[in-house]
Amino acid sequence: MTSEAPGYVAPGKGFDRDMNYIPDRITAVDPATGEPRRPEHGPADVPLWPAEPGRYRLVAAKACPWATRAIIVRRVLGLEDVISLGTPGPTHDQRSWTFDLDPDGRDPVLGIERLQEAYFARIPDYPRGITVPAVVEVESGKVVTNDFPWITHDLFFEWRDHHRDDAPDLWPDDVREEMDEVNKRVFTEVNNGVYRCGFAGSQEAYDAAYDRLFAALDWLEERLTDRRFLMGDRLTEADVRLFTTLSRFDPVYHGHFKCNRQKLSEMPALWAYARDLYALPGFGESTDFEQIKRHYYVVHSDINPTQVVPKGPDLASWHAPHDRDRLGPTPGFAVR
Repeated sequence: MTSEAPGYVAPGKGFDRDMNYIPDRITAVDPATGEPRRPEHGPADVPLWPAEPGRYRLVAAKACPWATRAIIVRRVLGLEDVISLGTPGPTHDQRSWTFDLDPDGRDPVLGIERLQEAYFARIPDYPRGITVPAVVEVESGKVVTNDFPWITHDLFFEWRDHHRDDAPDLWPDDVREEMDEVNKRVFTEVNNGVYRCGFAGSQEAYDAAYDRLFAALDWLEERLTDRRFLMGDRLTEADVRLFTTLSRFDPVYHGHFKCNRQKLSEMPALWAYARDLYALPGFGESTDFEQIKRHYYVVHSDINPTQVVPKGPDLASWHAPHDRDRLGPTPGFAVR
């Protein structure tokens, strides 16, 4: 997510994620005023930008779970021709994510070598970590926002006029309140919980983080035993948010972050659920296990000083039948 200087563990302390991001939002244009409309959800006093096809580029590394959720949502909603995608490589130095996968090491649309350049174009000497996902205005080359929870939320709510005809309703109104609660627990206890384990600076901090993480995974295992998706028989953004952590669990979090009570493949409902999602358009194709492993094992050099990337685990079983269709219908966008 971030390109902070190496040194992710604070000795003697627990992990506390910095959640301060550029708060701007990209919203649909109000036809009466011609200006971006004030969004229904979220802070009311943030700068707004108009949702205009072709104006923005999503910069999102497949190595990063927070960025991968944006890649998946963009694909699921059919926004590929509306918002272009730039993909930095899996590793970075203390300055910035870099476009080392592209010819000549430059993003082919923005023409930059480092994502840092887009941040500095907007905010000279930007003082925080250079994070992905980030949305960049193509013409000016300036970053618009890196506020990852709202990026995917707004891809659904503010770009609806440009969704594919069979796009799923990722935020159903009738379960919104419950879904907000599920998202909160998944974020604090699972998405962030694995980092709380991996970046623990004391035995006490690690033990507490480990217990919290697996208590939440036990809750999810039970919840998903008799329902196909987190909110029942409908795919929602809650599933996207959980998937990007589950897909990294055995390759990275189990060993590298010491989340080793069980592997994902040893939790029957969660494992089948993850494979079910992996088979859907946008999920498996946005999951690059080699980039994921290289990112964590190379970048977190204080946890893995040798920067040796493990060969395993064997990932062929991600393609095994999941038998989850007995619990509910397959999302319409996945049927061709």
